[in-house]
Amino acid sequence: MFNKVLIANRGAIACRIQRTLRELAVGNVAVYADADSASLHVQHADIAVLLGEGPATHTYLAVDKILRAARQSGAEAIHPGYGFLSENAAFAQACEREGFAFIGPTPEQLRLFGLKHTARALAKERGLPLLEGSALLADIDEALSAAQAVGYPVMLKSTAGGGGIGMRVCHGEAELRDAYDSVRRLGQE
Repeated sequence: MFNKVLIANRGAIACRIQRTLRELAVGNVAVYADADSASLHVQHADIAVLLGEGPATHTYLAVDKILRAARQSGAEAIHPGYGFLSENAAFAQACEREGFAFIGPTPEQLRLFGLKHTARALAKERGLPLLEGSALLADIDEALSAAQAVGYPVMLKSTAGGGGIGMRVCHGEAELRDAYDSVRRLGQE
């Protein structure tokens, strides 16, 4: 068991993790952006480390700042919560490289399951039950062909993105044509 865990997140998820760590008699370290200085996760922390000013890209997503906070606080492990860095294989690998346990999937698992088409191919290879679907689609013509084979309605899903980003229900060919480019763009952002 760890003595101290840094929570690389904010808000309700950070508070839930803090509560669990307290029940386990494990110390917690909160990180926060200047704008969140009065937040509950900061108030309830055993130790709180300021990441600086600015948006999440300069604070909660700044791997170097998170790792520095972990070193400064004496944390042994980092819990990413959800969102932010929780699905970032490079962050999980950086934690391991710097000697911190990453509380979550391994970097390899994050890489394998981070893209829907590779996760689907692996599940199919292992014989797991899957809904009807397709492999990665190169263009609209492949999408139309796959939809014809599966039957409408279909769910068009970007291979990247999470939390419903890049998902569109298409009830027919016209909707699929309309949705294809926007879903593809969302997955590339």
